Amino acid sequence: MTTAQNLLTKGLPLLFRDHSHATVGKWLLATGGAVVGMIHVGGVTRLTQSGLSMTDWSPLGSLPPIGKDEWEAEFARYKQFPEWQQRKSMTMEEFQYIYYWEYGHRMLGRCVGVLFCGPWLYFSLRGKIPAGYQGRMALLATMGGTQGLVGWWMVKSGLGDDRRGDRNQIRVKPIRLATHLSVAVATYGALLWTGFSVLSLPYNNTLQSLDLASQLPQALRHSSKLHIAALAMTGLTAVTIVSGALVAGNDAGRAYNTFPKMDGHWIPPEIWERVPWHRNLVENTATVQWNHRILGTTTALTAASIAIIGLSPSRAALVTPQVRKGLYALGLATGTQFSLGVATLLHYVPLSLAAAHQLGSIAVFTSGVYLVHALRYARPALLRSAGRVLPPPPSALKQAAH
Repeated sequence: MTTAQNLLTKGLPLLFRDHSHATVGKWLLATGGAVVGMIHVGGVTRLTQSGLSMTDWSPLGSLPPIGKDEWEAEFARYKQFPEWQQRKSMTMEEFQYIYYWEYGHRMLGRCVGVLFCGPWLYFSLRGKIPAGYQGRMALLATMGGTQGLVGWWMVKSGLGDDRRGDRNQIRVKPIRLATHLSVAVATYGALLWTGFSVLSLPYNNTLQSLDLASQLPQALRHSSKLHIAALAMTGLTAVTIVSGALVAGNDAGRAYNTFPKMDGHWIPPEIWERVPWHRNLVENTATVQWNHRILGTTTALTAASIAIIGLSPSRAALVTPQVRKGLYALGLATGTQFSLGVATLLHYVPLSLAAAHQLGSIAVFTSGVYLVHALRYARPALLRSAGRVLPPPPSALKQAAH
């Protein structure tokens, strides 16, 4: 008898099917990879405290200072802003170092825009964009353009006299930093989803052509539960990433450098010390770190549970090869990311571990998006259509007999 595994792979999306839209799909995924690079450079820019080195912004950008006179003028402009008051020992070489990190981050963002808009125009003129996808392309372009505006809105919050904490340190507002990262991650997720969708065209939207086998109803019900769990886990990952940005914005990783307790407490007593209470959620070092710990641990346990259940010997044959790959990737990425998070905390946030931890969060998010996309055949609309040709579950037959 034909197995449920064979049935599920007939007519369903394969990641790199050979069809006329493959180039468009790969371009979208490559653009997504460039966004990941921009997120990584942005993280290092923050970790090296380089983000406030450029005190103006132009949508099209400009050349960096050239020659001694231009560098002296740029350094003099930087000295007019509050951050200079806490970095008066900085040399010209040190200023150039932080300036190039911020300049590189900004220019990389513009390069990503060119990487998207140039091929979009070319593929549109050649009629290569799949039907119904032009609206998505316009949305992606809008999200990318908005990111530049959000970035400058974030930087402006650190150019004023906005000292935070007992160290009298100038920083951007944590909520703006979290917004900046959130827009970047949302844009990346949209690029991934659109790229996967284009690469899987054409695919069969119904199960009417499939031969029925005894395992098929069970396979679809199992996949439907996995689909819901994967959606929830991916959303939880996104929330955890945002909470990590709040930790970064408050420099909260350099406090409570013990695990699993926070300096001997499961819940630190100062967690609600700010007034009004909602300020604790974005400005209290203890609160933002505790929230991130809880969210990170919950994400790791949820992802591990999904992977273990989905890949158990009795259930692994009930899903497609793409789903199994997604489950393996999710388990590996989440385990690595959780370990990186603990190591980063215990070692007082060294640059290398902190940057790797941020990339790890993107890897977990990528795995989640891939898994949800691979489980599209179990979405409710398709299952309702399939219900007209599939036999009811055994529990329903027992109830009918009674």
